[in-house]
Amino acid sequence: MGSLSDIYSRLPDSVDDLPPPPDHEAVVEADYKARHWFSPVKGPLKPGSDAHKKAIAAMFRETFNPYRPSVIDWPKLDPETLHRITSLPIWDIAVQTEGKARLRMAAYARLVTDPDIKDAISRNAWEENRHKEVLSKLVEAYDIKMAPEPPYIEPKDVEWAYLVTGFSECVDSFFAFGLFELAQRSGFFPPELIDTFEPVMQEECRHILLFANWLAWYRAVMPWWRRPFFEMKVWAVWAFLAYERMSLATSVDDKGEVHTQDNNFTVTGAKDIANVDLNLPEFMDLCLEEDDRRFAGYDPRLLRPTTAPAIARVIRDVGRGWQFVSGLVRANRH
Repeated sequence: MGSLSDIYSRLPDSVDDLPPPPDHEAVVEADYKARHWFSPVKGPLKPGSDAHKKAIAAMFRETFNPYRPSVIDWPKLDPETLHRITSLPIWDIAVQTEGKARLRMAAYARLVTDPDIKDAISRNAWEENRHKEVLSKLVEAYDIKMAPEPPYIEPKDVEWAYLVTGFSECVDSFFAFGLFELAQRSGFFPPELIDTFEPVMQEECRHILLFANWLAWYRAVMPWWRRPFFEMKVWAVWAFLAYERMSLATSVDDKGEVHTQDNNFTVTGAKDIANVDLNLPEFMDLCLEEDDRRFAGYDPRLLRPTTAPAIARVIRDVGRGWQFVSGLVRANRH
């Protein structure tokens, strides 16, 4: 592949230009293929090997869903449901995050010389653009007040920007899996919106599966003398993400109204979207269960992101320990 434009010559620029499915069975089949993939290659898929690299690209290419997610005829919502959805402190960040991801992945894809990896990351950029279009259409349909989008400027350090986006998606997607399941159980979103954003959740699973395996491949083929600086950059990215998630983002719309957006909503938002009694350790368990469920259909020889699940287990175990100690203290007082 010579350039990123090769991808856009094979995939439409706009989500509205995606081919309509010939029938319902085609939609069901595409959805199944998007969630299940196994490499026909026998033996281990060792990071850095040609078999591993080709499996990464084949997984992402062959699990592409041409029909979903898509823009729908957005359902009319009752006033209470509309208020619940429009008042969530996420919409500016959600739209802008997809816009940044699209640009950063496209910029990084231009630097990649390996045709298989270039193809996969370019497709990832296209799918991020599809997510942004679907979100933007929803925001428009329900007249959600937004601050003007900032200009999307290509990053100076393209690798840094790609790492920030990749690791950020690994963390946010993990907790979003649990949050989405919680929203479905509680009835926070109407069924039509659940059905629309379910394939978005699964695409995010594919995205972080791609990133985890790209990272392992990249480390394996990297010259030894570059490795120390790269690992320092990875640690710096994690420090940046930790700092970012401890803050609230503010923006001002064209009417002068201030919008406060929660950078850490995927972790803290359970109380906002559910009327079920679920404590923090139980929410961590739900996230772990959903993470396992969404990855279950993909070849187990492909690596999975591990940091967010490890963080969730620590939070869960510490939370349960605190509950146990607190229970003993209360029992002794009585």
